[in-house]
Amino acid sequence: MNDLLTIPDSARCWVAVASAEHVRRGRREGFMQVCHGKGGPLRRIHPGDRVAYYSPTVTFGGKDRLQAFTAAGVTRSRDPYQADMGNGYCMFRRDVDWFRVHETPIAPLLDELSFSRSKTNWGYVLRFGLFEVTRDDMGLILDAMSSADSILAA
Repeated sequence: MNDLLTIPDSARCWVAVASAEHVRRGRREGFMQVCHGKGGPLRRIHPGDRVAYYSPTVTFGGKDRLQAFTAAGVTRSRDPYQADMGNGYCMFRRDVDWFRVHETPIAPLLDELSFSRSKTNWGYVLRFGLFEVTRDDMGLILDAMSSADSILAA
């Protein structure tokens, strides 16, 4: 695994859930949002923690299934903050240094990830929008996302 993707002992690991279009905007602008902009979940994440995004769809509320990990990175030291999205609609964000990784289907990892292995309803935990995963799970996700074999077809 690339040294950039090495997980330090002090880091906790998280999977966040959002549409790919929302994740891609966050990657471009260097931030993450979870749970429709709520601040509480972001306060559970600390500087240096690892985060990977899972996107069930390409568009928010869309039927365009993607079911892929779409971003991964390390959280910065800045505390969560509010950003005005326009018309007084404020969302909490946390700054992230995003890794250069590929969007990667979850299907090949389902039998290996502890939160999905041997579970017929593996998607249930994703409904929470943000959940902690093991270091081993994050390692599997990062390995897959850094592999050229994992690239989604265009």
